[in-house]
Amino acid sequence: MAKICCFTGHRGFTTMSDSEVASKLEKKLIELIEIEKFSDFRAGGAIGFDSLAALAVLRLKKKYPHIKLHLLLPCRTQDKYFTPLERKIYNYTIENADSVTYIQEKYTRNAMFARNCALVEGSDLCLAFLERLSGGTYQTVNYARKRNVRTINLAKR
Repeated sequence: MAKICCFTGHRGFTTMSDSEVASKLEKKLIELIEIEKFSDFRAGGAIGFDSLAALAVLRLKKKYPHIKLHLLLPCRTQDKYFTPLERKIYNYTIENADSVTYIQEKYTRNAMFARNCALVEGSDLCLAFLERLSGGTYQTVNYARKRNVRTINLAKR
């Protein structure tokens, strides 16, 4: 049975640069794949940590072709306010993911929360980048803990 890891994290980082986060993330993913035998990874398509995580999984697929990236997106218009570069990355991850699921057709006030819950449901691990004790990442990590899903916070040094 596949071991599933979901990702949650902030759009921007205050304690590390994007490249430091990406490096730390990739090292942890290699450990999860090689040692803990994780093979399925879920990302929510948001800007920031979600995008870094999805791109890292796609890069690692070249070395570990058995791993899979599953995108669980809140709605079809998630990228409405993305910059052109953010939209390019978003579309690249959609085109290269092993599966894409839209939690809702249209955006509602509940869309992001529903997506975050879907990411956690059935996961064995929640790999987070949590720096602030508020917002969607904080809620997702708390939800994972309530569901007895193991959590690792990469923001901790």
